Amino acid sequence: MQISGLFCLLVGALFNVVTAAPAPGCPLSGSPSFTTKNPLLPNPFEFLSGAPVSSKADWSCRRQEISTLFQQYELGIKPGPPDNLQSDFQKYDNGTGGNLTLTISSGGNTISWSATVVYPNVTTGSGPYPALIALDSLTIPRPDGVAIITAFVSQFAQQDNSTSRGKGLYYELFPDNSPQAASAMMAWSWGVSRILDVLTSSTDVGIDATHVGVVGCSRWGKGSLVVAAFDERLALAIVQESGSGGTACWRLSDVENVSVNGSDTVQTAHEIVGENVWFSQEFEVFANETDGTQRLPFDHHMLAGLVAPRGLFVIDNLGYKWLSPWSSYGCMTVAREVYKALGAQQAFGYSEAANHTHCQFPVADQGGELDTYVNKYLLGQQIESNVFRTEANFTFDEAEWIDWETATLS
Repeated sequence: MQISGLFCLLVGALFNVVTAAPAPGCPLSGSPSFTTKNPLLPNPFEFLSGAPVSSKADWSCRRQEISTLFQQYELGIKPGPPDNLQSDFQKYDNGTGGNLTLTISSGGNTISWSATVVYPNVTTGSGPYPALIALDSLTIPRPDGVAIITAFVSQFAQQDNSTSRGKGLYYELFPDNSPQAASAMMAWSWGVSRILDVLTSSTDVGIDATHVGVVGCSRWGKGSLVVAAFDERLALAIVQESGSGGTACWRLSDVENVSVNGSDTVQTAHEIVGENVWFSQEFEVFANETDGTQRLPFDHHMLAGLVAPRGLFVIDNLGYKWLSPWSSYGCMTVAREVYKALGAQQAFGYSEAANHTHCQFPVADQGGELDTYVNKYLLGQQIESNVFRTEANFTFDEAEWIDWETATLS
């Protein structure tokens, strides 16, 4: 199978270059101001120009604006489709799944990248099946009735440590050392989008492309949020124990952090850019400045908001201070306001369980909640999904962190 299209790589260091062509009907964007620091969580319902977001059509435009901001100042720019994409699906002889190989060409460069597909263990029917795309490995119980596609994203864009920048298959396609070049996580997002291209255009793989989700834990939990935020074809994101740079807000993590013997107790932006290449080089400008992330016109409540109104289930763990459990709970409390504004509050679930081994999913505690979101957003069951809880004794007062009101969008 072959998919062809124009190659469109966004370039330019200036924000107004990146946003030169707003979507039809969207107002011209303003420019972010970096002259002052805002310790509060920025308003998702106000354009950079100062105009309010007052309708769902406005939100679609604001969503584009927020997406561009994250690309320009934190995650790197996500290119458009490649010049050429070919796929080959080789089924296993026993019919349990197969290997999906993508051959991708852009700008005269060509790579091949593979994913594995395992069908659900069902006794009736032959698909197409709903599916979860697992980033590198599956760390939740395999859901009944759902195929698992394992995307080997660490091969696609490496993230071993701070020396991994620019390494991996993605960078063979797009060699770019600019500050706005795609980070590892944005490269993952681009790669998963190519898998979705194949699932959408071909029946060969046996997957229902309208019911596909993404899942990951820890660094791959951060990645699952980014992947879902930047591809609206995904029906569900399961974000497991992602911590700072995932479902935690930079501003809140800085407050939660306490230095003990010269070491952070919570992962902060400053620490994270020295540890790995999950974020762009441009982001280092803000991360390496004291309270520098307060100059950003966004935080991660708005990254989660990019997933709305699609399904989002956040799984957190109170046992690891490094994961910023209070910051994550507070950040997602504010992110839920975007879902409320769109009338989709039930699509957003949050469950923060008691101490357990990192990425070892506590089935007895959170299994039923996980099943609810899988059953509703991948299997299409018409059921209630209203989960938002923490087993901690802390609270989060939104009034201390926001100076805006939630819009009612129609």
